[in-house]
Amino acid sequence: MLQDNQTIEVTGSTVKEFFVVGFPGLQPDYYHLVASLLFILYIAIVAGNTLLVVLFAITPSLQKPMYIIMLSLALSDIGFSTVALPKVVSRYWFGDGYTPFHVCLMQKQFIHYFGTLNSLIMMTMSMDRFLAICFPLRYPVLMTNRTMGLLTGFAWTSSMIAPGITTIQTSQMPFCGPNLILHCYCDTFTMNRLACADVSAQNLVSFSVAMFVLLLPFSFILFSYISIIVAVVKMSNAQARRKTFSTCGTQVCIISIYYVPRFFVYAMPYTMPYATLNADQRIALALFYSLLPPLVNPVIYCFRTKEIRQIFLQWIPQKNLTGHKGNIVSITQ
Repeated sequence: MLQDNQTIEVTGSTVKEFFVVGFPGLQPDYYHLVASLLFILYIAIVAGNTLLVVLFAITPSLQKPMYIIMLSLALSDIGFSTVALPKVVSRYWFGDGYTPFHVCLMQKQFIHYFGTLNSLIMMTMSMDRFLAICFPLRYPVLMTNRTMGLLTGFAWTSSMIAPGITTIQTSQMPFCGPNLILHCYCDTFTMNRLACADVSAQNLVSFSVAMFVLLLPFSFILFSYISIIVAVVKMSNAQARRKTFSTCGTQVCIISIYYVPRFFVYAMPYTMPYATLNADQRIALALFYSLLPPLVNPVIYCFRTKEIRQIFLQWIPQKNLTGHKGNIVSITQ
């Protein structure tokens, strides 16, 4: 439900600021509850991923290619949640949903930047697993720290290009009417809907860029995991097969959560024009596929890793208790 104080500031047929609505159908009685839940979610994402960043920084044994890519993923997840959540939390807690035009434009740029970056990081991660499982003898030569550093560096820099194209387009659109962002943050399609001009060409470009960013990495990820499955099936060691399938299975689940809903949301207006989602459903789905992976990535990719679990166990102080016969019994967790 929208409040009466959500007004439009227009000077010279130009909207100077936008109002981030969040969930349009949410009753005011639930504002503080939703703000609290989103704030807890933000703290959990930042705390879990920051712990991993600190762990990687202080543990020399983790300075390996697979952990370099995990570090990039953790930093990207912190960046995305920091860009996406504070404004909507402020909107529901304090009623402060207004954001200047250029700030909204910058948020849109970084929302899509971190989304693109995550897509490339997951592609790089699938490449690392593909080489490690399908070419185990050549893996130490093919995937060195320097190689992984170059790949992640390319991902962090090139991810600016695709969002930059749509941001330049949006900055040149005329905004002279409604200023209500029906989302929890500014993004391309939400801002395009507010332009007071025919933006069908811009929407087509935005859709094409989104599909390119999603389909290219996803195609390589799909190829990698199919190759991994074929290689695992050929393994003679049943225990190794189970372990590899378990690890890859959880990663495939997170990748599916990341990609499948995005395909559905972006492609539905073009592939299923008569099937529509209302604003609340669309926003809830966007938060689901945007924030669930950053929340569970530390568990899926890192805490389930044997080497990292051993490091955490070393941090837990051992408790010594005296047995009935005076023997010292060491209790390890």
